[in-house]
Amino acid sequence: MTRPSPDTPIETPWEGRFITVRQQGTWEYVARSRGIHAAVILPIDDAPDGRHVILVEQYRVPLKINCLELPAGLVGDETSGEAAEIAATRELEEETGYAAAHWRTVGEFYSSPGMVSESFTLLVATGLTRIGPGGGVSGEDIIVHRVPLDGIADFVAAKRKEGCGIDVRVAMLLAGGLLETAQ
Repeated sequence: MTRPSPDTPIETPWEGRFITVRQQGTWEYVARSRGIHAAVILPIDDAPDGRHVILVEQYRVPLKINCLELPAGLVGDETSGEAAEIAATRELEEETGYAAAHWRTVGEFYSSPGMVSESFTLLVATGLTRIGPGGGVSGEDIIVHRVPLDGIADFVAAKRKEGCGIDVRVAMLLAGGLLETAQ
């Protein structure tokens, strides 16, 4: 598809509570309603039994299967003007039952830029302490996984074999192994 000229009007054929379908020229895409974006957390547990990553698994309606993901949530979902760090703190505790002593913002990224205008802020959480069971809010039924970083490739392969979808952001945990095999 060719790039529409900047003065081509943007039409909204459909708008729901959380997403909007937009069209500019012949280009169709989806946007988050109210301009909200997401916070995605990479929680690293440096514990005496080794380095682990905390992942979550939950049913995703568009896929009709469970999906293995990094914990995440909408920024501004509960409070207008909310900072990504505040949303990340809330979502990490709700979804995983962990609190982080240290946060580092990596930057803003785009989920699927050819189809969705959504962006997310990636944050690394360390200094983890288990403060609750996790599992999300009512009805989310989130499964929490604490996975050794040196066993992440085998864990992801096993989940895939079970029929679990794998969120693309989990691929960054496999990058070292992928880069090694590309040489």
